[in-house]
Amino acid sequence: MTIPDLVGYMAATLTTASFLPQAILTLKTRDTQALSLGMYSLFTAGVLLWLIYGIFLENPAIIIANAITLVLASVILSIKIYNTVRQSRTSQIH
Repeated sequence: MTIPDLVGYMAATLTTASFLPQAILTLKTRDTQALSLGMYSLFTAGVLLWLIYGIFLENPAIIIANAITLVLASVILSIKIYNTVRQSRTSQIH
């Protein structure tokens, strides 16, 4: 493994790991009120593009990190959308 490969794997590990605390907290509490729908939508789309880029380059560090992050971001985004729709429906009823 070359030094650039090692740096890539370390960066991928740290970047993905930094996302885990928010993902775990959101999955436990289902509280997404403080999360921006626009930000998470753009973030998830960006991660998808990074994954596609990694596939084009055949770069395992980029592929693995972004595949994991995409799953976590998609779950959080789905919860955020669900909560937003539910809150909107509730406020329309009252």
